[in-house]
Amino acid sequence: MAEHHSGPVDVGAPMDYAEHEKTYLRFLDASKYGTLFCVALLIAMAAGFFTTMGLISSIVLFILLNVAGFFFLR
Repeated sequence: MAEHHSGPVDVGAPMDYAEHEKTYLRFLDASKYGTLFCVALLIAMAAGFFTTMGLISSIVLFILLNVAGFFFLR
């Protein structure tokens, strides 16, 4: 049978809110820059495949988009 406890419930260790905030901010940064990387890659691939830019020009475009995006997202 189930036991019935009448005492206080043990909830474990107290939350470390400062560490939680740091982890959350790192997650947001990773999401932000990961999205930038994916969007820049898609734009560079579209420019390389559907225009006459070629491989080298699309790689340069990819790098420029990442650098510009990094400075805009800071």
